Amino acid sequence: MDSSILTLILLAPLAGAVLVALLPDRGKLSAWLALLTTLVSFGLTLHLPAHFDVHQSGFQFAVNRQWIENPAIYYHVGVDGLSLWLTVLVGLLGPVGVLASWNSINRRPKIFYSLFLLQQTAMYGVFISLDLMLYYGFWELSLVPMAILIAMYGRKEGSRAAIKFFLFTFIPSAPLLVAILYLYARTGTFNFSDLQVSIAAGIVPAGALFWVGLAFLFAFAVKVPVFPLHGWLADTFGEAPVAMAMVVAGKLGLYSMLRFHIGLFPTQSQAIAPLMITLAVVGILYGACLALVQRDFWRFLAFAALSHLSLITLGIYGFTFTGWSGATYQILNNEIIDAALFVLLGALEIRYATSQIAAYGGLANRIPRLATIFVIVSLAMIGLPLLNGFIGEFLILSSTFIGVSHRWAVVATLGVILSAAYMLWFVQRMFYGADSKMTDSSAQDLRFGEQVVLWPLAVLMLVMGVSPNLWLRTIEMAPKPIILQQSRSIDMLGQPDVIPVANGGEVQR
Repeated sequence: MDSSILTLILLAPLAGAVLVALLPDRGKLSAWLALLTTLVSFGLTLHLPAHFDVHQSGFQFAVNRQWIENPAIYYHVGVDGLSLWLTVLVGLLGPVGVLASWNSINRRPKIFYSLFLLQQTAMYGVFISLDLMLYYGFWELSLVPMAILIAMYGRKEGSRAAIKFFLFTFIPSAPLLVAILYLYARTGTFNFSDLQVSIAAGIVPAGALFWVGLAFLFAFAVKVPVFPLHGWLADTFGEAPVAMAMVVAGKLGLYSMLRFHIGLFPTQSQAIAPLMITLAVVGILYGACLALVQRDFWRFLAFAALSHLSLITLGIYGFTFTGWSGATYQILNNEIIDAALFVLLGALEIRYATSQIAAYGGLANRIPRLATIFVIVSLAMIGLPLLNGFIGEFLILSSTFIGVSHRWAVVATLGVILSAAYMLWFVQRMFYGADSKMTDSSAQDLRFGEQVVLWPLAVLMLVMGVSPNLWLRTIEMAPKPIILQQSRSIDMLGQPDVIPVANGGEVQR
C-alpha cells in the first residue's frame, strides 16, 4: 500500500472527474458522486500520517519511474514533513468544497464538479511531485479549472475576473518554465534531490542561479500573492464560487517557496530575503488597513487573507527553524480558517442575496448557530490562545523577534493587532449591530449539511490550538537547507537539538 498510496491519491479525484463528466446531468447525482470521490480521496490521504515514520529522513511513500526517456522526465512522487499535512489538507478541503456548493451550484453542476475534482488532482500533484517537469505540469493544470469555473460561475463579472486571474498567474509561469529547462540543460536532470546536489556543487554558474531563482520566486510570489503582486486577489475572491475561492490563494505558492525556491536556491533566497521580509511586513499592514475600510465582505476577506499570507511569507524568509515550522503550520491554520469563513459568508449570501456589509446587522438573534461558529472562527483568525491561529502567529513573530529584527517583529505585531480590530469590527457590524431592515425577515439558521462541515472545522481549530505538536513533530522533520541550518533558531517544542552543518560543526538550537 505504501508504494502505491500517492498514485491512488492522484487517480481517485481524476477518476471521479471522468465519471462525473460521463454520467447524465440529473438532479444531485453529480454532487453525490463528487462528495463520495472527495471522501475516498480524503480517506486515502489519512494513510500518510498514519504510516509516516517521523524518525526517517528524506521522502517517504516515494515512487520513481521513468516516464519519458529524452528529455529524462520521471514520474517521481513522495512526501516529507513539509508536504505531508498539506496533502491531507487538500483532501480535507475536498468534501468541504462539495458541501459548500451543494445549494449554490444549480446550473450545469456536472461541469462544475468534474472541474472541481480535476483541480483536486492538480493540487495533489503540486504537493507530491519531485520531478520539476511533473511539478510544472500540475502547477499549470491547477490554473485551468479555476479560470474556467470563475468565468462560468462568477457572481457579476466572472469573465473579467477569470481573465485577470489567468493572466496574472499564467504569465509568470513562462519564465518559470524557461528556468526549469535551463537547469536541465546544465545538469541533465529534473529530479529535485539531484538538482540540489548539482547546484550545491557549483555546476550551474552563480550569476545564472540568481536569475533562475528569481524566475522561480516571481511565479510563486504572484500565486501567493505577495504584495504588490496581489492585483488579482480581490476580484477573484469576489467572483469565484465558494469551493474554488477557498483554494485559490496561499498554499500552492507558499509551499513552492519553501520547497523549490529555498530548497533549490538557498544562497540566492537568503540574498533576497531582506526584500521579501520588507514586502511581507508592508503586506501585513497594507492588507489589514484595507480590510478595515471594505464595504463588501468578499473584498474584506481578500485583504484580510493578503495580510495573513504576508505574515507566513515573513516566517519563511526569516530563515529560522521556528519561523519555517511556524509558517508551514500557519498555512494549515490559514486554509482551515478561510475555508470556514468562505462557507459562512457563502451561506449568508445565499440567504440574503448580498455581500454588502452595511446591509447586515443584528443577525445573532435570528441565526444564532451561524453567529456562534462565526465568532469562533473569527477568534481563531485573530490568534486567540487555545485556537490554532495563535500557534502559528506566535512561532512566526517570536522567531522574527529573536532571529531577524526587533523592529520588523514590532511592526508585524501591529498588523496582528489590526487584524483583531477589523475582525471584531466585522463581527460587530454583521451580528451585534443595529438590526437591518433587510434582516428583519426570518432566515433559516445553519442547515444540517452546513453544520456537518463547520462544526468539525471548529473542533479542529481547537485541537490544533491545544495540541500543535501532533502536527509540528512531523513538520519539524522536513529537511532544511544547509543555509537554514546555520541560521539562528529557537526550539518552541522544548527539545534541545544539535544540528550538523556542512563544515562538520554543530549549531545548538
